[in-house]
Amino acid sequence: MAGLFEERSALVTCVTPWGCWYQSLEEVFVEVNVPAGTRAREVECSMKSRHLSLAVAGKKVLEGKLFDSTIADEATWTLEDQKLIRIVLTKTKRDARNCWTSLLENEYVADLWIQDQMQKKLTLERFHKENPGFDFTGADISGNYSKGGPDFSSLER
Repeated sequence: MAGLFEERSALVTCVTPWGCWYQSLEEVFVEVNVPAGTRAREVECSMKSRHLSLAVAGKKVLEGKLFDSTIADEATWTLEDQKLIRIVLTKTKRDARNCWTSLLENEYVADLWIQDQMQKKLTLERFHKENPGFDFTGADISGNYSKGGPDFSSLER
């Protein structure tokens, strides 16, 4: 279900000098623009639970401690059309309260407006997941949605 929501809702990206990063409830996506014609053998990517490093043709692109923990065994990277590296990191905490405000600790921080838009998106994704019969892709949200919005789990169904 999250996949359908992701396909139909707009991405909220944080632009960086090397590309961008964005997130869903369950994953963090990193897109790195590389010189056209880059070969996979030129890419060195290390993905650990709390650390990410990427070098292309011997030049370090990014390296540091991730904002939060990920599941290292599920992390992947691909080289697309020899010009884009896509890294997918699976969050350890997969809920709307875990909205990353930066990719690395104190680096590639989303500005406050982008952080707000990311939190809105994660909250709507949470509502969509909890209410599969409703379509939240065009919805907007206001009020108290920080930290994933209100908790309705204690209400009777």
